[in-house]
Amino acid sequence: MTAASPIAASVPLRAPRRAWLTDLPVLLVAVVWGASYLAAKGITTTHTVVAVLVLRFAVVLPVLVVAGWSRLRALSPAQWRGAGLLGLVLSGIFLLETYGVVHTSATNAGLIISLTMIFTPLAEAVVTRTRPPRAFLAAAALSVAGVVLLTQGAGFSTPSLGDLLMLLAALARTVHVLAMARIKAVRSADSLSLTTVQLGSAVLVFALLAAAPGTGASPWSVALGFGAREWAGLVFLSVFCTLFAFFVQMWAVRRTSPSRVSLLLGTEPLWAAAAGIALAGDRPGVLGIAGALLVLAGTTWGRRAADAGAR
Repeated sequence: MTAASPIAASVPLRAPRRAWLTDLPVLLVAVVWGASYLAAKGITTTHTVVAVLVLRFAVVLPVLVVAGWSRLRALSPAQWRGAGLLGLVLSGIFLLETYGVVHTSATNAGLIISLTMIFTPLAEAVVTRTRPPRAFLAAAALSVAGVVLLTQGAGFSTPSLGDLLMLLAALARTVHVLAMARIKAVRSADSLSLTTVQLGSAVLVFALLAAAPGTGASPWSVALGFGAREWAGLVFLSVFCTLFAFFVQMWAVRRTSPSRVSLLLGTEPLWAAAAGIALAGDRPGVLGIAGALLVLAGTTWGRRAADAGAR
């Protein structure tokens, strides 16, 4: 991104060491999100998507409300509205992703969702009327090429309804990242409170859907049917893939650019493959290893290009 971008102008230049202090938590988000595909597949079916989402968000929401009650009360009406709007986008992301994972392979899901790192700088360029640095676009293309090789190594299946849902989820992620960076009230508010309002808005959407007829099993019946393994998967999705991930996103996007955050999150398929190898016995082969190296190289190059554009 060029120096003309208002987002870039609002982010102070940082020394490399300070930059990594911001980048590492975002990279950890990519790691847990990569592992989330296996976790979600292990506890979700077509008829339990909405119920699992209710449980996933409801597990952490009471803790957040109690811990941040005083700061929640301090939010202005504009901040409530901004966070509520982000929560609606967030609910759409999770519905699209969860239904998408159920209806496609984890390999396809990891490949398609990684397109967020292409959509975000392009959308940011349109909104700010600037041109992304060529080096950044080239680095993003290199990362996507690596994702293709990585996922081809595990076998790429024919596009399906799930693939389309994951594509829409990638677009929704782009909207969410850009909105966090551009809604003025959100940028100036407490991250924990805003995360709580977002999750509360999403839970409300899921609860309303769960109460509607024809949307699958109820959260109560699904919870009663869970064993220790399912509860462990749900806690992982709730605490790490939801609470930790989106708190870090909101914290990082105010200290760096949406494009930089998006590129780091674009390593998610790499970690999905690592989880598959370690936990599911997947073997990526030569193409998969080559793809992993390209993802790492593209991410490193893109980070440097984003810094150069901001300067």
